[in-house]
Amino acid sequence: MKGSLMIIAFFLAGILSGLYGLIPIDLSGSRLSFYVLCGLMFCVGIDIGKDPDAVSSFRSLNPRIAFLPLLTAAGTLAGVTVVSLFLSHRSLTDCLAVGSGFGYYSLSSIFITEYKGAELGTIALVSNILRELFALLLPPVLVKYFGKLAPISVGGATTMDTTLPVITRYSGQEYVVVSIYHGFVMDFSVPFLVTLFCSI
Repeated sequence: MKGSLMIIAFFLAGILSGLYGLIPIDLSGSRLSFYVLCGLMFCVGIDIGKDPDAVSSFRSLNPRIAFLPLLTAAGTLAGVTVVSLFLSHRSLTDCLAVGSGFGYYSLSSIFITEYKGAELGTIALVSNILRELFALLLPPVLVKYFGKLAPISVGGATTMDTTLPVITRYSGQEYVVVSIYHGFVMDFSVPFLVTLFCSI
């Protein structure tokens, strides 16, 4: 939660800096966001590579659970498709690109801004922050009405880091490996799916 609020604060600070000319150089035409994106991808790689137990943990998973990230992605994209029917000013591919962030707001919003512009990038940022906030605030309700896998699915790409503690608390310690695996696969899929939908 604190991390999400921090991201929003930096985002608002960026808007104010742009509005009032607080930054002396014009970054709008630069490749800065691309280089920041490369740095983020490098950091994701470090996080995955430094965990020596990741591979052995994944091997212990129930084979049926391996399909959970696929079902999360399919459900998210199906929901986004339905929502796009009510957004006549947005194309289906724009909506699918935003949905493909799966809660990974920092990475997906940079990609979408790079490909589609700041307006859609901002929508992606807010949309994916809201997804993470729902995953942080609603697990008790989700577990009660939809089962212990529901908070993991709602968490999307965040389940291996920011939402892991709350998922562990309400779904149980036995779902830690599932949550990490799910987050790992969703994290990995974000750049490919977002790029795909932005390119169509």
